Amino acid sequence: MRLFLDTAQLDEIRWALNTGLIDGVTTNPSLIAQALDGADPTEHVTAIARLVPGPVTVEVISTDADGMYREAKDLARIGDNIVIEIPMIEEGLIATRRLVPDGARVNVTLVFTPAQALLAAKAGAAYVSPFIGRLDDSGVDGAELVSDIRGIFDRFAPECEILASSIRSPRRLIDVVKLGADAVAVPPAVLRAMLVHPLTDLGLDRFLRDWSARLAKPRVDG
Repeated sequence: MRLFLDTAQLDEIRWALNTGLIDGVTTNPSLIAQALDGADPTEHVTAIARLVPGPVTVEVISTDADGMYREAKDLARIGDNIVIEIPMIEEGLIATRRLVPDGARVNVTLVFTPAQALLAAKAGAAYVSPFIGRLDDSGVDGAELVSDIRGIFDRFAPECEILASSIRSPRRLIDVVKLGADAVAVPPAVLRAMLVHPLTDLGLDRFLRDWSARLAKPRVDG
């Protein structure tokens, strides 16, 4: 199971890479827009791709197949680690079918049903991204979608991976991993939350206090 950091903020990416905890980065137009601060979008994506040794997913903004294809070809030139994000719409699947024979790796995103995931896999997607948190927000158990997709892919689409997205908490991340996600896109705040527990802090404090008390005892020579 792999962890992808879900951000376009360079400082967050540097932090996560230094910890050695992530295998790649996922972005989307919203995240890139938030991170730009006046910078050129292509230059910013290029900076991310150069920083990250693993996959970097970048989404097209066109909604027609020809436009998606052209954008994707431009994005692919940024680096060999670029994965093209294509929205789960009819035009997106047409674009995916054109891009895959060209050697592009595609992540079909905004997946909300097992049927959508199956169609994306049939179109040649390397990844599908079910949006767990958005389903949870609507009153549907998003993690169950991962389980349903896993059951289908184990029979029909072994080359397409489940990249669970829209993860809001460490508990939800564990849920989707247990149900068969191959990778998870995790926001920086959730990744930081995974690192801590109050009992860890209490235990460490106890160890250090016991050690300090032992060192403070006067040594008695026999």
